[in-house]
Amino acid sequence: MSAPDFWDDPNQAQKTLAESHRLKESIELMDDFKARLEDIDTLLALIKEEEDAELVRELIDSVQRLSRDVAQAELTVLLSGEYDQAPAILEIHAGAGGTESQDWAQMLFRMYERWAERRGFKVEVLDMLPGEEAGIKSATLLIKGAYAYGYLKAERGVHRLVRISPFDASGRRHTSFSSVNVLPEVEDDVEVHLRDEDLKIDVYRSSGAGGQHVNTTDSAVRITHLPTGIVVTCQSERSQIQNRERALKILRGKLLEREIAEREAKLSALSGEQKEIAWGSQIRSYVFHPYSMVKDHRTQVEVGNVQAVMDGEIDGFIDAYLRMMANHASQSS
Repeated sequence: MSAPDFWDDPNQAQKTLAESHRLKESIELMDDFKARLEDIDTLLALIKEEEDAELVRELIDSVQRLSRDVAQAELTVLLSGEYDQAPAILEIHAGAGGTESQDWAQMLFRMYERWAERRGFKVEVLDMLPGEEAGIKSATLLIKGAYAYGYLKAERGVHRLVRISPFDASGRRHTSFSSVNVLPEVEDDVEVHLRDEDLKIDVYRSSGAGGQHVNTTDSAVRITHLPTGIVVTCQSERSQIQNRERALKILRGKLLEREIAEREAKLSALSGEQKEIAWGSQIRSYVFHPYSMVKDHRTQVEVGNVQAVMDGEIDGFIDAYLRMMANHASQSS
């Protein structure tokens, strides 16, 4: 492609400049690691010459921080999928069980908000359907940050809760389920073809108990993709036009996800793998009673501090899942 043709294509130019920026950041990161390693070598030399407790503490702290940052950089390298750097659209749906499951869905909503806050990511509530008594029936979040989709795709599946129900006067133990689906927010230039005749668009008044995420005008939008039956809604914006554009982005993401799933299913069939593609497979259990434990059934990672997990400390689960998938990919290639 000649230079004039290249710059006449704004999308291609933007992607190339973004890639150039990412490469520059990678080089700068490697230079930083090299400089910090040299500082550690200097500290070691000083300690050998003269044992100093303060220098030893500084050395330990430097090694621990470098080790943590290198591990994080390694994880980022694993996020090389086409859409891993995209913002994430995260959907939470309460399972059967009424108030109990709806309360669990809201707990997951809070967990992902806390996780995003810890990373400095921005969270927007695109749609929310409150429960009749407590909790939520469903919610759709847009999470913006570096590699948001790449990380959160590890959370796709069914999440199981075991606890003494606060809604049961007899104090019995209950098991509840909520599903989490994650898709990338795709831009308009992604080749997902939407024909006007395939879309049924309805406008309605936003629902809910009130608050900053709920509108009071007939600006909420529901779009049904007639060929697939996929339905998306958005009510976060005051403008019907803005909600329509947001809903179309969600629809593009869902159609893209459907296409990727079909492609993976064909590859699995060709290779003889019996792999569950559906998002409905149970991935993790959160047990509050009779003991305290969160266990990921894919990686077997266990954490005893349930409250810390519910406060957003889920990076250990995400890290283990991404590394497991990268290992599987390298073995099958």
